[in-house]
Amino acid sequence: MRIRSVIDTNSEEFAENRRAMLAAVGELQRLQEQVVGGGGSADAAKNARSVARLRSRGKMLPRERIEYLLDDASPFLELSALAGWGSDDPLGAGLVTGIGFVNGVECLISANDPTVKGGSQGPSAVRKGLRALDVAKENRLPAIALVESGGADLPKQSEIFIPGGATFKKLTQLSAAGIPTISIVLGSSTAGGAYMPGMSDYTVLQRDSARVYLGGPPLVKMAIDEDADEEELGGAAMHARVSGLADYLADDEPDALRIGRDIVKHLGWRKLGPGPAQYSRDPVYPISDLLGIASSDVRVPFEAREVLARILDGSEFEEFKPGYGSTLVTGWGHIGGYAVGVLANNGILFSEESQKGAQFIQLCNRMNVPILFAQNITGFMVGTKYEQGGIIKDGAKLINAVSNSTVPHLVLMMGASYGAGNYGMSGRAYDPRFIFSWPNHRIAVMGPKQLAGVLTIVARQKSEAAGQEFDDEAFAPMRDAFADQVEQESTALFATGRGWDDGLIDPRDTRAALTMGLSAVHSAPVEGAHDYGVWRM
Repeated sequence: MRIRSVIDTNSEEFAENRRAMLAAVGELQRLQEQVVGGGGSADAAKNARSVARLRSRGKMLPRERIEYLLDDASPFLELSALAGWGSDDPLGAGLVTGIGFVNGVECLISANDPTVKGGSQGPSAVRKGLRALDVAKENRLPAIALVESGGADLPKQSEIFIPGGATFKKLTQLSAAGIPTISIVLGSSTAGGAYMPGMSDYTVLQRDSARVYLGGPPLVKMAIDEDADEEELGGAAMHARVSGLADYLADDEPDALRIGRDIVKHLGWRKLGPGPAQYSRDPVYPISDLLGIASSDVRVPFEAREVLARILDGSEFEEFKPGYGSTLVTGWGHIGGYAVGVLANNGILFSEESQKGAQFIQLCNRMNVPILFAQNITGFMVGTKYEQGGIIKDGAKLINAVSNSTVPHLVLMMGASYGAGNYGMSGRAYDPRFIFSWPNHRIAVMGPKQLAGVLTIVARQKSEAAGQEFDDEAFAPMRDAFADQVEQESTALFATGRGWDDGLIDPRDTRAALTMGLSAVHSAPVEGAHDYGVWRM
């Protein structure tokens, strides 16, 4: 049945929501442009010098390399574009990751950005790279690495060394799972970075540019007092003719990328999941309306069906249990032709919503249908009435269902994501295949004012238990500082900077991102669960 939109796009509320969202989108676009420009810093002049140095060597920027590798007109779903935001790591982490088509095959592609500290890896880059390898494994996507890296960012080695080792473990696990790994080395690949080509199924090295060695000439001099020639130590020609590390020797960057395309072509790769269930159809309502639907204040709820009407094929939605548990909308539809079950928040979760959601997740698993969780949730209901009514055991049913569901989960953060509501709606800890967030998104244990209020109550009770009078005025600065801290740490930018999602998106790009995500998950088999943990009745 087609969703009937009732929102007034001429109202002042819609206009205010739209103004707030456009402001957030504007900041998102500004940061994205900074990342795409190269250099990784907020200093435009410094970035320009870094890019000019790369150009002077006849090299492409990382996204140019990716574009050359991809099929003509292929979309590229970039992941974690703003990793490192709010930290002392470079914005974007000096690494580009995403999904695109190479000779008709969806591939996970990563590319070091040599304009950012020579492509060396900081903590954010390690997290981003590990996440990309997980995406490749979970969704059965061939992984292509465009390598030009100086290895670890040595001043931060204590934050990199231990977690960074998982990079090579995950590479070999991809290979063991039968998922091809390809390294195209276009520059330096030093120290730990040398294991990228060393542990890949296929390696392409660019003549006179690729340098692959565990220890460069300075380290060799310090370690064994040998004056090593760079080309003899780790040059592309040497690895092609002497060590055997190189499977293909490319003349230049375009040739290396062409060879990479040829490798993918000969794989004979096929998806194991079902194709689209029907032809893709645009929604009947303008997707640009999404700018004005989400409330400018995350404490104010909005109608989830209005969002679904603008992302589902034909705006059609078969709603499940529409009269029961009204603050959780559940049902089936299609996005980009792919069948999908939907759980969307229309308010706080009560016992009825928890039971309804758990049953619906089981049904999707029996049908082998992926699930979209559209989050705008302040948590599960609290209070004596609801505790006595069994909110804990009913909420546990929903979390049990989410935890043991094996069909792919995709998450859209379209508003708040507070408390255990994040868990019940398949937050990051529950391993969804993809999480995309709108820039208005907020995430925390609870809202800043609520957290500050709880802190005040606890402090007052502690004083009274000690027989002391609580000085509310003296405590106020600490309370307000805590509320400000929580507010800053709840933003969409803070979350994406730490890898809690797979990227911030303009609401108008929601359908495109979800369509690519659904296409990617169908590269692997889509199989539902039949076993669950104990249900507390």
